[in-house]
Amino acid sequence: MNSFRTRLTIIIIAMTALSVTAAGFLMMKTFKNNHINALEDNMVRELHLIVNKMDWLTGELEEQSSYYTKEAEELKGYTDARVTFMRGDGTVIGDSDYDPRTMDNHASRKEVMEAMDKGIGQAVRPSETAGESLIYVAIPHVVLEDGNTYIIRLAMSLQEVEGSIDQLTIVLIGGLWVLCIVAAVISYRIALSLTKPLEQITKVAKRIKNMDYRARVKTTKQDEIGELGTAINAMADSLQVQMSRIRQNENQLESVLANMINGVVMIDVHGIILLMNRRAEEVLGFSARELVGRHFAEAKQQYELAQIIQEALDSREHLREEITFYFPEERLLELNLVPVRENNDGEFSGVLLVLQDVSAIRRLERMRSEFVANVSHELKTPIAAVKGFAETLLGGAVKDEETARSFLQIIFDESERLNRLIGDILELSKIESRRVPLMFSPVEMDGFIDKTVKLLEPEAKRKGIALERDVESGLYLEADEDRLRQIMMNLLSNGINYTPEGGHVTIRIYAYGDEQVRIQIRDSGIGIPKKDLPRVFERFYRVDKARSRSSGGTGLGLSIVKHLVELHKGTISVSSTVGVGTTFTIDLPVIQ
Repeated sequence: MNSFRTRLTIIIIAMTALSVTAAGFLMMKTFKNNHINALEDNMVRELHLIVNKMDWLTGELEEQSSYYTKEAEELKGYTDARVTFMRGDGTVIGDSDYDPRTMDNHASRKEVMEAMDKGIGQAVRPSETAGESLIYVAIPHVVLEDGNTYIIRLAMSLQEVEGSIDQLTIVLIGGLWVLCIVAAVISYRIALSLTKPLEQITKVAKRIKNMDYRARVKTTKQDEIGELGTAINAMADSLQVQMSRIRQNENQLESVLANMINGVVMIDVHGIILLMNRRAEEVLGFSARELVGRHFAEAKQQYELAQIIQEALDSREHLREEITFYFPEERLLELNLVPVRENNDGEFSGVLLVLQDVSAIRRLERMRSEFVANVSHELKTPIAAVKGFAETLLGGAVKDEETARSFLQIIFDESERLNRLIGDILELSKIESRRVPLMFSPVEMDGFIDKTVKLLEPEAKRKGIALERDVESGLYLEADEDRLRQIMMNLLSNGINYTPEGGHVTIRIYAYGDEQVRIQIRDSGIGIPKKDLPRVFERFYRVDKARSRSSGGTGLGLSIVKHLVELHKGTISVSSTVGVGTTFTIDLPVIQ
């Protein structure tokens, strides 16, 4: 921008100098011409006076030369000019400055020819005799005595004119320098006033180019440059708003893609991967940095995936498949390949691959099927017993009072078992569907355990099992007291049922960690094999099916306990050694 300012200043100065120089030359030429014209007019008047006043001599050449030379010298004193007399044929017969006998014939001189032709002859040229530029003016005169034509000529030097012109030139050059300096100052200020706003506009434009949309032009004038600055500011405002919206949309899109539970992969028409979200990276076992910009076949996944993607690119139709993936871990994935088309002309531009992990869904469906099968099986056993003994009674066994009483007792026990089973199923269903409202209140654990133990003491005494307790004093817990007692009753009953006579069940409760309470129920029972520990909280799962049924268990107690603990935002775990005993550990937050 500084170079532009310099060039603009130089151009203005040059134009000013050229204009002044041209005007000076024109003025000098005009001055010279006017001065010469004025001299010529004055000389013409002097010639007419001389012609009218002097006496003309006729006769021989020698006599005329002497006479006219003397006259010329005398007239020079009056006119301050060189005076020359000539005959009509160009012969010089008298001159104020030179000997006429040594002078050439002047018939071919311009002023002489014009005088003979037009009556007045004028010329400006270097004199061959004087060796300098002179102004010549000549007029003819006819002498009546001999009838011949004579020519009288005046010549004046141009030194005076040229001296005046030289002075004018010096004044002009000095004035030109002064004018150039003034023009330089003025032109620099003009260039600065023009280029400074342009320089600012250029800087702002560069900042906008570098995506700094907060840059603005400071406009102080309402001229064309000010309007340009205003237009750039309006453009920057518009760009800032649009880029802000674009960034907001990009952030929203990135947030949506990053937090989607399904994997998303965008593939163009040539098979190049354009986009992958975080979930897709987890599912495929490759980072976006490794695959984006490369062909989908470079992902070393199983052949079926590449085959389905290629089929979607070829058919350009929606495809849906379920494939079991074994890398990076085994899982069942549902693949949806949706064709992507441009909005304007509907041109096919690639496919969108959506990866959904349906392993948990299929596992839940399988568990649901197993649950239905288990419920049917568990219900069928007591119903079959009731039906069989009822048929036996109807067949005549009712007449035997002792047999009938035994069969009716069995029917009653199986009905009770069926009632407990249905009740546990309904309870579990309500808990799993979150339809059990919990009424949280402070529970004093020492008194709470006392009441719970008293409920189970008769059963424990029948088997000779000691119920031991170790509860930290002054310990409170925010919980639903009824549901917490249900948890304790289930776990203590399990401990009593699976502990041989003479054993013991211990309850230990103490503060644990940061605002948590730990409840441990340890028995000296038969224990649980290591392979069965991960499944003890599953519905209808029994380690010893025969003993569970004989103890009246439904197989749903521990599943109900696990769900109730989770509703209290706690955790439950189990550890066991076969033949030594089992320990259930529950961690619950003090405050819900």
